Amino acid sequence: MHLLLIEDDELLADSIGASLRQQGHVVDHFARCSDAVHTLSLVNYDLVLLDLGLPDGDGSQVVKLMRQRQDATPVLMLTARDSLDDRVRGLDIGADDYLTKPFSLIELEARVRALLRRSQQRLHPVLTLGRLSLDVDSAMAFVGGDHLELPRRELNLLEGLLLNAGKIVQREALEQRLFGFEAVGANALDVYVSRLRKRLQDSGVEIRTVRGLGYRLEEAGS
Repeated sequence: MHLLLIEDDELLADSIGASLRQQGHVVDHFARCSDAVHTLSLVNYDLVLLDLGLPDGDGSQVVKLMRQRQDATPVLMLTARDSLDDRVRGLDIGADDYLTKPFSLIELEARVRALLRRSQQRLHPVLTLGRLSLDVDSAMAFVGGDHLELPRRELNLLEGLLLNAGKIVQREALEQRLFGFEAVGANALDVYVSRLRKRLQDSGVEIRTVRGLGYRLEEAGS
Protein backbone atom coordinates (compact mmCIF):
# COMPACT_ATOMS: atom_id res chain seq x y z
CA MET A 1 0.00 0.00 0.00
CA HIS A 2 1.06 3.62 -0.52
CA LEU A 3 1.13 5.50 2.79
CA LEU A 4 1.82 9.12 3.71
CA LEU A 5 3.54 9.84 7.04
CA ILE A 6 3.54 13.42 8.37
CA GLU A 7 5.78 13.52 11.43
CA ASP A 8 8.43 16.09 12.43
CA ASP A 9 10.29 13.87 14.91
CA GLU A 10 12.92 12.41 12.59
CA LEU A 11 13.85 9.47 14.84
CA LEU A 12 10.22 8.46 15.29
CA ALA A 13 9.51 8.94 11.59
CA ASP A 14 12.49 6.74 10.69
CA SER A 15 11.26 4.00 13.05
CA ILE A 16 7.69 4.15 11.76
CA GLY A 17 8.82 4.26 8.14
CA ALA A 18 11.17 1.29 8.57
CA SER A 19 8.47 -0.73 10.33
CA LEU A 20 5.83 -0.06 7.67
CA ARG A 21 8.23 -0.64 4.78
CA GLN A 22 9.16 -3.98 6.33
CA GLN A 23 5.44 -4.81 6.12
CA GLY A 24 5.65 -4.17 2.37
CA HIS A 25 4.25 -0.63 2.21
CA VAL A 26 5.64 2.31 0.25
CA VAL A 27 5.94 5.25 2.65
CA ASP A 28 6.38 8.93 1.75
CA HIS A 29 7.45 11.12 4.65
CA PHE A 30 7.07 14.87 5.23
CA ALA A 31 7.50 16.95 8.36
CA ARG A 32 5.31 19.99 7.64
CA CYS A 33 1.60 20.67 7.12
CA SER A 34 2.25 22.66 3.94
CA ASP A 35 4.14 19.77 2.32
CA ALA A 36 1.40 17.33 3.32
CA VAL A 37 -1.38 19.51 1.89
CA HIS A 38 0.50 19.98 -1.39
CA THR A 39 1.28 16.28 -1.75
CA LEU A 40 -2.29 15.22 -0.99
CA SER A 41 -3.48 17.44 -3.83
CA LEU A 42 -1.29 15.49 -6.26
CA VAL A 43 -1.16 11.88 -5.02
CA ASN A 44 -3.82 9.36 -4.02
CA TYR A 45 -2.75 7.52 -0.86
CA ASP A 46 -4.21 4.45 0.79
CA LEU A 47 -3.67 5.82 4.31
CA VAL A 48 -2.36 8.96 6.03
CA LEU A 49 -0.52 8.83 9.37
CA LEU A 50 -0.58 12.33 10.81
CA ASP A 51 1.09 13.97 13.79
CA LEU A 52 -0.88 16.87 15.28
CA GLY A 53 1.98 19.03 16.52
CA LEU A 54 3.87 20.13 13.40
CA PRO A 55 6.34 23.02 12.93
CA ASP A 56 4.08 25.09 10.67
CA GLY A 57 0.67 24.34 12.15
CA ASP A 58 -1.73 21.85 13.67
CA GLY A 59 -2.15 18.57 11.80
CA SER A 60 -5.89 18.72 12.40
CA GLN A 61 -6.04 21.40 9.70
CA VAL A 62 -4.77 18.84 7.19
CA VAL A 63 -7.65 16.50 8.06
CA LYS A 64 -10.21 19.31 7.81
CA LEU A 65 -8.92 20.30 4.38
CA MET A 66 -8.95 16.68 3.19
CA ARG A 67 -12.57 16.23 4.20
CA GLN A 68 -13.55 19.59 2.65
CA ARG A 69 -12.06 18.29 -0.61
CA GLN A 70 -14.20 15.12 -0.25
CA ASP A 71 -11.00 13.14 0.22
CA ALA A 72 -12.04 10.01 2.17
CA THR A 73 -8.52 8.60 2.59
CA PRO A 74 -8.34 7.08 6.10
CA VAL A 75 -6.33 9.11 8.63
CA LEU A 76 -4.57 7.74 11.69
CA MET A 77 -3.63 10.55 14.08
CA LEU A 78 -0.39 10.20 16.04
CA THR A 79 -0.06 12.59 18.97
CA ALA A 80 1.23 13.16 22.48
CA ARG A 81 -2.10 14.80 23.38
CA ASP A 82 -3.82 12.17 25.47
CA SER A 83 -6.88 13.87 26.94
CA LEU A 84 -10.35 12.55 26.12
CA ASP A 85 -11.31 15.95 24.65
CA ASP A 86 -8.34 15.82 22.25
CA ARG A 87 -9.25 12.31 21.07
CA VAL A 88 -12.91 13.22 20.58
CA ARG A 89 -11.99 16.41 18.73
CA GLY A 90 -9.67 14.52 16.39
CA LEU A 91 -12.33 11.98 15.53
CA ASP A 92 -15.00 14.65 15.12
CA ILE A 93 -13.01 16.58 12.51
CA GLY A 94 -12.65 13.47 10.36
CA ALA A 95 -9.82 11.27 11.63
CA ASP A 96 -10.52 7.53 11.52
CA ASP A 97 -8.36 6.45 14.43
CA TYR A 98 -6.19 7.98 17.15
CA LEU A 99 -2.94 6.64 18.62
CA THR A 100 -1.32 8.32 21.62
CA LYS A 101 2.46 8.60 21.94
CA PRO A 102 4.40 6.70 23.08
CA PHE A 103 3.00 3.67 21.29
CA SER A 104 4.13 0.20 20.28
CA LEU A 105 5.05 -0.29 16.64
CA ILE A 106 3.19 -3.61 16.79
CA GLU A 107 0.00 -1.77 17.72
CA LEU A 108 0.62 0.82 15.00
CA GLU A 109 0.99 -1.93 12.39
CA ALA A 110 -2.24 -3.58 13.59
CA ARG A 111 -4.19 -0.33 13.40
CA VAL A 112 -2.82 0.34 9.92
CA ARG A 113 -3.97 -3.10 8.76
CA ALA A 114 -7.42 -2.59 10.28
CA LEU A 115 -7.89 0.83 8.67
CA LEU A 116 -6.77 -0.45 5.27
CA ARG A 117 -9.20 -3.39 5.45
CA ARG A 118 -12.02 -1.09 6.47
CA SER A 119 -11.31 1.45 3.72
CA GLN A 120 -11.27 -1.32 1.10
CA GLN A 121 -14.47 -2.80 2.58
CA ARG A 122 -12.69 -6.09 3.23
CA LEU A 123 -13.70 -8.31 6.14
CA HIS A 124 -10.86 -10.73 5.43
CA PRO A 125 -7.19 -9.97 4.69
CA VAL A 126 -6.97 -12.41 1.75
CA LEU A 127 -7.47 -11.22 -1.83
CA THR A 128 -8.24 -13.92 -4.40
CA LEU A 129 -8.64 -14.42 -8.12
CA GLY A 130 -9.03 -17.99 -9.35
CA ARG A 131 -6.28 -20.12 -7.77
CA LEU A 132 -4.21 -17.05 -6.89
CA SER A 133 -4.46 -15.54 -3.42
CA LEU A 134 -2.62 -12.87 -1.44
CA ASP A 135 -2.73 -12.54 2.32
CA VAL A 136 -2.26 -8.80 2.72
CA ASP A 137 -1.50 -8.97 6.45
CA SER A 138 1.27 -11.54 6.15
CA ALA A 139 2.42 -10.37 2.67
CA MET A 140 2.33 -13.93 1.32
CA ALA A 141 1.01 -15.06 -2.06
CA PHE A 142 -0.21 -18.55 -2.96
CA VAL A 143 -1.22 -20.47 -6.07
CA GLY A 144 -3.57 -23.15 -4.84
CA GLY A 145 -1.85 -24.25 -1.65
CA ASP A 146 1.68 -23.52 -2.89
CA HIS A 147 3.56 -20.50 -1.62
CA LEU A 148 4.54 -18.08 -4.40
CA GLU A 149 7.79 -16.36 -3.40
CA LEU A 150 7.64 -12.69 -4.42
CA PRO A 151 9.96 -9.75 -3.65
CA ARG A 152 8.39 -6.74 -1.92
CA ARG A 153 7.71 -4.62 -4.98
CA GLU A 154 6.17 -7.49 -6.90
CA LEU A 155 3.93 -8.15 -3.90
CA ASN A 156 2.88 -4.48 -3.95
CA LEU A 157 2.20 -4.70 -7.67
CA LEU A 158 0.16 -7.88 -7.26
CA GLU A 159 -1.83 -6.31 -4.43
CA GLY A 160 -2.64 -3.24 -6.53
CA LEU A 161 -3.84 -5.44 -9.38
CA LEU A 162 -5.81 -7.84 -7.16
CA LEU A 163 -7.59 -4.97 -5.43
CA ASN A 164 -8.92 -4.04 -8.86
CA ALA A 165 -9.15 -7.51 -10.42
CA GLY A 166 -10.84 -7.38 -13.81
CA LYS A 167 -10.45 -3.60 -13.99
CA ILE A 168 -7.84 -1.42 -15.69
CA VAL A 169 -5.32 0.04 -13.25
CA GLN A 170 -3.61 3.13 -14.62
CA ARG A 171 0.17 3.15 -14.92
CA GLU A 172 0.43 6.27 -12.77
CA ALA A 173 -1.43 4.61 -9.89
CA LEU A 174 0.82 1.54 -10.00
CA GLU A 175 3.97 3.69 -10.20
CA GLN A 176 2.88 5.62 -7.11
CA ARG A 177 2.16 2.37 -5.28
CA LEU A 178 5.54 0.86 -6.10
CA PHE A 179 7.90 3.82 -5.99
CA GLY A 180 6.29 6.77 -4.23
CA PHE A 181 8.53 9.79 -4.86
CA GLU A 182 11.59 7.68 -5.56
CA ALA A 183 13.36 8.62 -8.79
CA VAL A 184 13.17 5.65 -11.18
CA GLY A 185 13.57 5.08 -14.89
CA ALA A 186 10.69 5.48 -17.35
CA ASN A 187 10.39 1.72 -17.84
CA ALA A 188 10.79 0.70 -14.19
CA LEU A 189 7.14 -0.36 -13.89
CA ASP A 190 7.37 -2.43 -17.07
CA VAL A 191 10.31 -4.32 -15.59
CA TYR A 192 8.32 -5.34 -12.52
CA VAL A 193 5.24 -6.21 -14.58
CA SER A 194 7.40 -8.45 -16.77
CA ARG A 195 8.90 -10.19 -13.72
CA LEU A 196 5.50 -10.73 -12.12
CA ARG A 197 4.07 -12.09 -15.39
CA LYS A 198 6.75 -14.78 -15.48
CA ARG A 199 6.00 -15.81 -11.88
CA LEU A 200 2.27 -16.06 -12.66
CA GLN A 201 2.67 -18.23 -15.78
CA ASP A 202 1.26 -21.37 -14.16
CA SER A 203 -1.24 -19.64 -11.87
CA GLY A 204 -4.24 -19.46 -14.20
CA VAL A 205 -4.09 -15.66 -13.90
CA GLU A 206 -2.50 -13.19 -16.29
CA ILE A 207 -1.66 -9.50 -16.54
CA ARG A 208 -3.08 -7.89 -19.66
CA THR A 209 -1.62 -4.67 -21.06
CA VAL A 210 -4.20 -2.10 -22.08
CA ARG A 211 -2.21 0.18 -24.32
CA GLY A 212 -2.23 3.83 -23.38
CA LEU A 213 -4.06 3.12 -20.13
CA GLY A 214 -2.44 0.55 -17.88
CA TYR A 215 -2.81 -3.09 -16.84
CA ARG A 216 -5.61 -5.50 -15.92
CA LEU A 217 -5.36 -8.71 -13.89
CA GLU A 218 -7.75 -11.43 -15.04
CA GLU A 219 -8.13 -15.19 -15.18
CA ALA A 220 -6.39 -16.70 -18.19
CA GLY A 221 -8.69 -17.22 -21.14
CA SER A 222 -11.38 -14.85 -19.86
